[in-house]
Amino acid sequence: MSKPSKILVAGIGNIFLGDDAFGSEVTRRLIKETLPEEVRVTDFGIRSYDLAYAMMEEYDVTIFVDITSQSQPPGTLYLIEPDLNQLDQLDEKMADAHSMNPVRVLQMLRAVGSSPKKLYLVGCEPAILEVEDGEIGLSESVEAAVPQAIELIKSLVDDLLNEKSKVEVALPEQAGRR
Repeated sequence: MSKPSKILVAGIGNIFLGDDAFGSEVTRRLIKETLPEEVRVTDFGIRSYDLAYAMMEEYDVTIFVDITSQSQPPGTLYLIEPDLNQLDQLDEKMADAHSMNPVRVLQMLRAVGSSPKKLYLVGCEPAILEVEDGEIGLSESVEAAVPQAIELIKSLVDDLLNEKSKVEVALPEQAGRR
């Protein structure tokens, strides 16, 4: 991949559902950081269609920031490069007004003849995935992972913009790569 000219960092999550707010919280804090001009950071929250439309702006790289359950200890960070050719094999839920499904966003893009050129997911293992009555605020372990996620994203962006042929981002302790 040649040096990207546009990178989208997309926070995903529902601030009323505890750890589901991870992506929103990371991007809220990342916006305050000094980043290269090629990088746009946006908290999309639960707005699937807004994210899909933003991704149609021909970004060279999109980085989703979201919770992801991979059966590891809460707060574990992941850097995942999804296989975009396997969208039909992934579990799908229709996007609704109270949730965001990144797989569905990618499928919507494909339906209109678009797709990201390069996609990464910076994910965090949640402590609590389902909150029946709602809860504002992250669990202690997920909150502790937020600064590490910010550093991970900044490192990934730096590697991408410096045209490293293979992204070799140093993951925090207990983190995983897929």
